[in-house]
Amino acid sequence: MQSRTHTCNELRSSNIGENVVLVGWYENIRKVSKNLGFLILRDFYGTTQIVIETEEMMQMIGGVNNESTLSVTGVVRERSSKNAELATGDIEVVPEKIEVLGKCSYNALPFEIHQSREADENARLKYRYLDLRNPSVKDKIVLRSKIVAELRQRMNELDFLEITTPILTCSSPEGARDYLVPSRNHPGKFYALPQAPQQFKQILMASGFDRYFQIAPCFRDEDARADRSPGEFYQLDMEMAFASQEDVFTIIEEVLPPVFEKYGVYRTASKTPFMRIPYLEALEKYGTDKPDLRIDLQLCDATEVMADCGFGPFENQTVEAIVVDGFSASRKVIDKICVEVEVQTANKAFWFRVDENGGFVGGISKFLAERKEQVIAALGLKPGDFIGLTAGKKLTAQKTAGVLRKLLGAASEKHMRADCYEFCWIVDFPMYEIGEESGELEFCHNPFSMPQGGMKVLLEQDPLDILAYQYDLVCNGVELSSGAVRNHDPEIMIKAFELVGLGEEDVKAKFPAMYNAFCYGAPPHAGIAPGVDRMIMLICGEESIREIIPFPMNKNAMDVMMQAPAAVEKKQLEDVHIEIKLPEEG
Repeated sequence: MQSRTHTCNELRSSNIGENVVLVGWYENIRKVSKNLGFLILRDFYGTTQIVIETEEMMQMIGGVNNESTLSVTGVVRERSSKNAELATGDIEVVPEKIEVLGKCSYNALPFEIHQSREADENARLKYRYLDLRNPSVKDKIVLRSKIVAELRQRMNELDFLEITTPILTCSSPEGARDYLVPSRNHPGKFYALPQAPQQFKQILMASGFDRYFQIAPCFRDEDARADRSPGEFYQLDMEMAFASQEDVFTIIEEVLPPVFEKYGVYRTASKTPFMRIPYLEALEKYGTDKPDLRIDLQLCDATEVMADCGFGPFENQTVEAIVVDGFSASRKVIDKICVEVEVQTANKAFWFRVDENGGFVGGISKFLAERKEQVIAALGLKPGDFIGLTAGKKLTAQKTAGVLRKLLGAASEKHMRADCYEFCWIVDFPMYEIGEESGELEFCHNPFSMPQGGMKVLLEQDPLDILAYQYDLVCNGVELSSGAVRNHDPEIMIKAFELVGLGEEDVKAKFPAMYNAFCYGAPPHAGIAPGVDRMIMLICGEESIREIIPFPMNKNAMDVMMQAPAAVEKKQLEDVHIEIKLPEEG
């Protein structure tokens, strides 16, 4: 079989008169008569029109199903009816021979290739190989490859060394459930797939490597979300020896904005340095630790002015307000926003307006009539303002208001600049928190972080007042990454874990390699790991992370194309000393 001479996006007027061989998928044919038809051949690069002018060849192609692969040998000629929208629109190929290379056995496809994005998601995932033939789907994967290549290039230029770390490792408390791999040679023991290369990259710093990175696969048994793929994901993992928080910020601010501006659907990104917002300030101003700074709205504490107003949900609660000037949405739109807030937070949102005469109307306005002047003064209101409100315990009220802020911003063009990438750093995270389920003191973020103030604060301060050198990178309301200055001092590490009930022996048992490595003289080091999948999702302007992953799982962490997870043979289980005991039905 002769190989192709050109791709389906390559031929131009300069090729007229040449003998060529094209290969690709039979996309469709427009039949004019029994001896004339226009066939579209598609490959990875584009399409070319093939003009069939004999009855014999029309009959031959009539027995071939769409999406079969063909080889077309013929002559290039000028197209009489040119198509300016196609790169190959000035020419067509008159075939001398058409050969079927791979037959499509089905008369009907599960969906039209060019309309695959409109198909049911499970059908798309089951027939992902057909979905990927859609140029608009394929182009996202091509762009992913280019972005990853550029990230690698930029990290190499900054003298980072790419090092791959193990996939089979030990279970480690990283905050999510592990994927476990049973050992054949060590009965009853298990490997774990790494939730992140956290310990390995810190050990590399203790090993004398100065700047490390990799496009690292990470594995976490988590539920799916729009911005999170279950099972596995990739991150731009990096670590720097003898480095501070500022050093990490400088690297990320040099690497990411140019990539977003070069490949993104929006061509502008935040200028450096990025805005830095302390964690508690982020909650107070934006109701979230991942604020979308394209929205210029902020929260206002309305607890005092709303106290004892007679509205039940406000009694003895923190009340947060969001004032939106010029927001003239209909009651239907407002009700839809309030419903969505409740769906996302399980808490209600409330509202009222200031009419053109300065009076309060709509929503809970009747409860505020007697204190109108106080409310206007406290919230700085003027005619035409819309006021959204939330209530509850302080953190609940703030987080509910954060969702309301985002929805109001998206519904108001005046208060949201949509066509850009707005980055920020969230800094000064609390080192510890009280666990919602346990009621006990727990690490708030990363247990390997250095407390601000070192050993002194661990010995002298209330643990809930201790801040850590931890930071999140946020873009357009999406958390791209968490990072930290690491706790490289074994004594400080032991004390930090003692506060959550883990003693020296527990630390040595859970993190033996890293603990021991640090006992041989470790450098101060810091790092971060922006999520590659989330970055590409933002760059492409997609709302679902599954659109930019070649072979994603569905929302239930199932690969419906490969039918995984799947049962295995009894012998395979015996080899790894596993017996399955399923829960009883009912």
